Amino acid sequence: MRRLILMFVVLCCGGLIQAQQRPHYTQYIMNNYIVNPAIGGIENYVDIKLSTRNQWIGIDGAPKTFYATIHGAIGKSDHRESATSFDMKGQNPRGKEYWATYTSAPPHHGLGFTAVNYSTGYINRMTTYGTYSYHVGINGTTSLAAGFGAGFSSINVNRSKITLATAFDPAIGTATNDISKVKPELNAGLWLYSSNYFAGLSAQQIIPVKFNLVDSSVYKSTLVPHVFATAGYRFFLNEDISAIPSVMFRYIASTPTAMDVNLKVQYRDLMWLGGNYRKGDGFSGMVGLNIAQTFNVSYAYDLNKGKYMLSTMNRGTHEIVLGFTLNNAYGDLCPRNIW
Repeated sequence: MRRLILMFVVLCCGGLIQAQQRPHYTQYIMNNYIVNPAIGGIENYVDIKLSTRNQWIGIDGAPKTFYATIHGAIGKSDHRESATSFDMKGQNPRGKEYWATYTSAPPHHGLGFTAVNYSTGYINRMTTYGTYSYHVGINGTTSLAAGFGAGFSSINVNRSKITLATAFDPAIGTATNDISKVKPELNAGLWLYSSNYFAGLSAQQIIPVKFNLVDSSVYKSTLVPHVFATAGYRFFLNEDISAIPSVMFRYIASTPTAMDVNLKVQYRDLMWLGGNYRKGDGFSGMVGLNIAQTFNVSYAYDLNKGKYMLSTMNRGTHEIVLGFTLNNAYGDLCPRNIW
């Protein structure tokens, strides 16, 4: 089994193949900031998210992801509501009349920080970067934000986790020490949002970087740009229940375009159920709950039944997202602008 995982990792990461180099996020709807720095500072409070994703349960060396994000606004003092607002001022946050007074964002800045640890087999990647964004209203109810992130990625190869069938493999090389590389990280994005829709475009790993993942001059890897396009719309099922269908496209050069289709059905600002379909990979179920004004939790289970070679060998994927709000002066129970 270890050799199978080794072969899989080498196929994905070696030999100049430009494959998926970023982790998947089933619950992107809960934290679009993880792929788009323009969202930083969109709310009236400091937003903190922690997430863990354990992919392909039962497969030795399968991907594991942990991330932490934090972002907040500078110079933003408005009291607006949007499609993801929690209960405020005793009103129904999903009622149509509640949204009639929605206004666009006043000009303001946003700052944030992201840390992502992504491990697969013997390869571990730690990415950290800070973000800056600027928000401005472009008409009475629509706002536009632009942002960028800059930092570093540290990529490590732990040779103690490698088990080979033969004494030497040219894809691994001859060195006995662990290998570590540090590379620059640059992201950028745009985010258009209103009371009932959003659309975003972002890019990660903007700077292509070539490096030797192992001590071999033959097997090299390249960090290539990843482009994300996201859009969603909120509509009412009744006065208490709203539905938010959304879609995310991921483009990576020399690979097929990936697509996620997501549906989140929310009761007021208290709880939600949802599902996700990932093209060629499988389906997911989601559930979430808002607790008081400072904490929310959501869980997703992926049933990986797609066409890829490991899909029949695992017991699914678990993903948990924990959310915290600081300086929540308006008593928001959930995001009001990022859904």
